[in-house]
Parts: sequence; structure tokens; C-alpha cells
Amino acid sequence: MTDIAAVKAALADQRIETPSWGYGNSGTRFKVFAQPGVPRNPYEKLDDAAQVHAHTGVAPRVSLHIPWDRVDDYAALAAYAKERGVELGAINSNTFQDDDYRLGSVCHPDPAVRRRAVDHLLDCVDIMDATGSADLKLWFADGTNYPGQDDVTARQERLAESLAEVYARLGEGQRMLLEYKFFEPAFYTTDVPDWGTAYAHCLKLGPKARVVVDTGHHAPGTNIEFIVALLLREGRLGGFDFNSRFYADDDLMAGAADPFQLFRIMHEVVRNGGLDPATDVAFMLDQCHNVEAKVPAVIRSVMNVQEATAKALLVDTDALAVAQRSGDVLAAHAVLMDAYDTDVRPLLRALREERGLDPDPVAAYLRSGRQERIAAERVGGAQAGWGA
Repeated sequence: MTDIAAVKAALADQRIETPSWGYGNSGTRFKVFAQPGVPRNPYEKLDDAAQVHAHTGVAPRVSLHIPWDRVDDYAALAAYAKERGVELGAINSNTFQDDDYRLGSVCHPDPAVRRRAVDHLLDCVDIMDATGSADLKLWFADGTNYPGQDDVTARQERLAESLAEVYARLGEGQRMLLEYKFFEPAFYTTDVPDWGTAYAHCLKLGPKARVVVDTGHHAPGTNIEFIVALLLREGRLGGFDFNSRFYADDDLMAGAADPFQLFRIMHEVVRNGGLDPATDVAFMLDQCHNVEAKVPAVIRSVMNVQEATAKALLVDTDALAVAQRSGDVLAAHAVLMDAYDTDVRPLLRALREERGLDPDPVAAYLRSGRQERIAAERVGGAQAGWGA
């Protein structure tokens, strides 16, 4: 029998981190699409993120991307976030948009290029010190396009050496979160292509290094929930980048393509203690809203993660364990399907009302008229977006 009060308490304690870049202009490899009212600087991105938190109650942290979110005074930016009711979360590095990185960054054959990349990562740790951020999130576009282009083993050695230098710079309470992606923009080899490669490097680095699972960064048919369960078991799951994919790294709203997969992932999170603050798993969004309005899309993604989490919390674990021990395959599967098929929207609406929030966050935001106000007010200047 599920304890609904306990489910509500777990949902109320959930924290979902939103990405600063999710509020800026984005697009496809063919074009970046501009929208009215898009933030023009990191401060306006925080204004938008604060709206998401105000309407959902569970999104108090905002990831930054450097240099996209570069400012002169990071302590002042952190103070501004606090004034708006949010705080700065993970600091994301960028070693993929400079001409020098055409053949890689930390894995580049030229030591001068590697030095530049590592210096950028160290600069990101300095920013963490200034903002109070705990996590340095690393994703590398490094790889090769052709057999023989570079020495695969040597690239791994360069990667390990670069990571070790940055790891040694981390302070008390700071972590390195290493993300993987099986292809793009490198099409023959990618230097951190899968969870195993990321995990191996994290093991060698030490306990402050953990793996990030981006739900869009897997080959079709990959059992992501197995990866999540294994990393939780090993104490090496650092966090998620929640998004959704139909074909590759689509970066769509979480749960848009396969909500059942998101539920299965969250079931393993719940089953393996991933919601416990002691496990220190960062539940982050990593999305690019190309054709939809930014703030409502981020709100919708947060709600989708909440719904998947609620269903996972409703799994009758006692009945599931009985079925599993007895080898009753159909009964075990039915337990999961019963939870997944439950309409949790009334439960979440009730929870929001109990916390003084509107039961429908998207509708509440749209009714507020803020979208029209920022479209009228944010005129002039350069809109934030990819490369900005």
C-alpha cells in the first residue's frame, strides 16, 4: 500500500535544475531561431528561471554556461540570483566553439591547444569559487572523423592528464561531473563516448568525480535505466541532463518522445535511493527550445519530470519484490504498469495547491501576462543564444 503523504513529501523535496541556455535563442545545425522577449544577458536569464521556480516550486537552481554567461562580477550575479529566489548551480564549460578546437580540446595533439582548454576549465573552477557552485560539468566534443586521424590511446592519455589537473584544483565540497555522448560532432571516434569511458576516468580521478547521464546521448535501444541503476550502485551517478530524443541528440522537452522511458529511469532512481539528498544526484535539464516559447517549455519539462517521479514513487515495491522473488514475470511487470498508468496529475495539482501554488503552472504563467511584457520590454541589445 503506497503512503500518499510520503509520496507528496518526496515530491515537495524534489529539486530540478534548469539551464540558462534553455532561455536563450536556439535552433538546429541549419539556423538559430530568434524569439521576442528572449534574455539579453545572464541577469535576464535568471529572471526567467525565477519565474519557473515561482510557478513550480521545485526549480531553485540555474546552471551557467561559460563563456555564454560570462560577467564581470560572479559574486554579484550569485547575489542577484538569491534576490530572485534562486541560486546558481552547475558551471558548464565550453571547449567546442573555438577555431582552435577543430581537432579537439583536452585531447588535441597540440599541447598549446590542450593548455588553452585546461586553462578554461580552471577558470570555470574559479567561477565556482565566486558563485558558490558545487559542480563543474564537463562535456567534450573531442574525437576524430577518420581512421588514422589520430592515436586513439594517446587521446585517452591526454584526456586523463587534463582531467587530473583540473580535479586537483577542486575545492572542498566541489565535484567534477563528466558527461558522455556517443557521437557528434566527431563521427568516427568520440573521446568520451559512453558511460563506461566516463566511469573509468572518474574512478581513476577519485571520489569527487562522477558521471552525468544525458538522456539524449545514447544509441537507439540503449537501456538507460540499467546505466542509472549501476552508477547509483557504485555511488558514481553525479546527475542527469534530462531531455528527450526521437533520432539523436534532439534536446527536446523531457518525456516528450518516450515518457515511459523517463518513468523507468525514475523508478531506478527511486529504487536505488537516488532521491535521497545524501546521494547528491543533480537533476538537471539540458534542452534547446527551438520552436516553442522558452519559459513555458521549461515549466512543462519540470512538470514532466515531476510526473515521472510521482509515478515511480507509486510503485508498490512490496508487491514487486514478492513477484520478483517468486519469478512471476507477468505480475512484476503489471506492478510497474499499474504505477505508470496512474494519472498523477490530480496528486500534483493538490500538492501545488497545498503549497500555495497554482495547480497548472503553465497556464498560470501564460495568464500572468509576463510573456507579453518581456517581449515589449526586452528590445534592443543582443539576444542570448548559442555562441552568446
